Amino acid sequence: MKRILKVLFLVALTVGITDATFAQKRNTKKRTTARKTTAAPTNVAPTPDTVATVVAPPPPVNDSLPIRLVKKSLREDNGVDYSTLDVKDRTPLPYEHLRADDAIYRQRIWREIDTREKINHPFNYAADEDNGNQRFISILMQAIQDSAVTVFSSNDDRFTTPLTKAEVAKQISGEPIDVPIYDEFGNQTGFKTLAPEVNLDSFYRFRVKEEVIFDKESSRLFWRILGIAPVKSIITTMGLNVGDAELFWVYYPDLRPILAKYEVYNGKNYGGRMSWEELFESRMFYGRIIKSSMDNPRDQYIFQFKSLSENKMLQLFEGENIKDKIFNYEQNMWQY
Repeated sequence: MKRILKVLFLVALTVGITDATFAQKRNTKKRTTARKTTAAPTNVAPTPDTVATVVAPPPPVNDSLPIRLVKKSLREDNGVDYSTLDVKDRTPLPYEHLRADDAIYRQRIWREIDTREKINHPFNYAADEDNGNQRFISILMQAIQDSAVTVFSSNDDRFTTPLTKAEVAKQISGEPIDVPIYDEFGNQTGFKTLAPEVNLDSFYRFRVKEEVIFDKESSRLFWRILGIAPVKSIITTMGLNVGDAELFWVYYPDLRPILAKYEVYNGKNYGGRMSWEELFESRMFYGRIIKSSMDNPRDQYIFQFKSLSENKMLQLFEGENIKDKIFNYEQNMWQY
């Protein structure tokens, strides 16, 4: 009997130990699982800030020149057939090649064209045609607006610093003006920024830089225009005229193909019209000489000469004297 009790006691003890072992293993697995699920991942990127920074857009760039839009005619606005004469297909003739060794005489000349003079009246022809307004300044600005030519700064006349269309528009129009705003009781309520109005008729003077060359191979005197610049009088807010200034320079050989597509107004015969390129190459304009490289070691304008600075008439005579010297040099090359 005692033996049977001992066997039962050993069986009960063994079963209790086995249950305790299984319970301990079960608790260990639960802790491990809990740790795995609660542990934070180490490779997750930090959450970005959801508040976006609002950046104000830059102000629009004014790269449009003050050119009035001219509508094209929807009918044939001519009494003759222009189908065989397409002005848009005109191209200038290439220049004759001049070797530096054959140029035995060279001078630089600067002229000022005043379009108020009678011979220069075609520069102010204000009619509208299908290709735009026919003023010379309008043709020039349309070429700049179409990016057909490169514009250079007036800091020098050697075409060193290109300008953008926005900078050209600023040169032409000037700085914006703050105009006060008043209410119905006459009280000032604020300001309104307005761009100054541009009158194209105010651009009536142009400066031309050219070079005169005597070529010994052909025994001819050549005039080669290098650049054109519109001139504008600088007037302060007090109404004081502080002098003239060149707005910008355009390289003339780049401008020739555009000028070949525009016709010049002929008040005597509307049918006998030439292109603007032919007008400049035929030298059918007048411009007084304001500067030259002849006897001018200080590179000064004529009005800067000490003996001529106070007399406009003497300045004009000095320009004519330079022209006579060039003419006499050419004549002296010939034997009669």
